[in-house]
Amino acid sequence: MNIEVKNSVKPIDYNDSVNMLEKRANEVFVGKKSELLWILEHDTVYTAGTSYNEEELINKKIKIIKTNRGGKITLHAPGQKVVYFVLNLNKRKKDIRLLINNIEKCIISILKEYNINSYPDKKNIGIWVKEKNNSYKIAAIGLRVKKWIAYHGFALNVNNDLTKYKEIIPCGIKNAKITSLEQLGVKNLNNINKIIVDKFLNTFL
Repeated sequence: MNIEVKNSVKPIDYNDSVNMLEKRANEVFVGKKSELLWILEHDTVYTAGTSYNEEELINKKIKIIKTNRGGKITLHAPGQKVVYFVLNLNKRKKDIRLLINNIEKCIISILKEYNINSYPDKKNIGIWVKEKNNSYKIAAIGLRVKKWIAYHGFALNVNNDLTKYKEIIPCGIKNAKITSLEQLGVKNLNNINKIIVDKFLNTFL
C-alpha cells in the first residue's frame, strides 16, 4: 500500500483544500491515485460540520463555512497543523470505529514524542490532556466517509492563538478548555511535520 505525503508550506485556502480532497477521494476510489497524507495550515477560518448547531456560535458576526465532514464547529488558524488524509477502507477494514481509534492512537503517539500524555474521550471526540485536574482539548477530529473512502482528518494545536476559540463553542462542548503544544511548554517545534508523517505512516502502512 502506498500513501503519498504532501507538505504545504504556505497557508492553503480552506475551500480549495476541501475541493482537492473531494477530487482525490474520487481518484482513490477508481484506482487512479494512491492514498494521501497532506499536512498544511489554514488562515483563520471557522468551519461547521454536519451536526453543527447555531447556538454554538457565540459571536454571530463571524463567518462560518459549512462542510460535509462530521462534527460540530471548529477553528483553523496559523500555528495549527491540519492533517488531511484520504484512506481507502475498501482495501482496509470497513470499520469506521477502528479508523477513529487508529487516528486517536496516531495523535497520542505524536504527543508522546513531546512527553505529553493524552487520551481520547468517549463522550467528546478528539484528543485531550490533563493539566492541574482540568481536561484540555489539544486535537480535533472530523471525518467523512463516501463509498468507503475516508477523508478530512485532524487538527493539532501547536502554537496557534487560542483566544480565537472564544468566538465559538468548540466542537459543541460547553466550557471546553483548549490548549496547544506551546501552552504546555513545548519550545522546539521544528520537526513537528516529520513526527506527524512518521507516526501516521507507522499507524496506516
